Amino acid sequence: MARIAGVNIPTGKRVHIALRYIHGIGAKHADMICKQLRIDESRRVNQLSDSEVIQIREVIDRDFVVEGDLRRETAMNIKRLMDLGCYRGLRHRKNLPVRGQRTHTNARTRKGPAKPIAGKKK
Repeated sequence: MARIAGVNIPTGKRVHIALRYIHGIGAKHADMICKQLRIDESRRVNQLSDSEVIQIREVIDRDFVVEGDLRRETAMNIKRLMDLGCYRGLRHRKNLPVRGQRTHTNARTRKGPAKPIAGKKK
């Protein structure tokens, strides 16, 4: 089991797919890492040598913000908006959609289950 950036990546999957299990690395960055290190797309994680795993680890540590650091940075950005009291911060604080979606209907994922209002029968 290869451990990169504090995550056990699955050994049976192809390298560019397995790298996506790391928070902060998507399809584009995984392909870029494979091309940079000249790792064939068809190779699987269990076929990698220890030196190749170390190279992948070094590239990720050097070039990308991943896992805990990325989650912390995102949380700090949201907290900064809330502390400023700007519109987006207020929407975060009230657990409402932040990016302009309608809330009259829908938005149940963000708002939670519907709460019945007393005396509203039609």
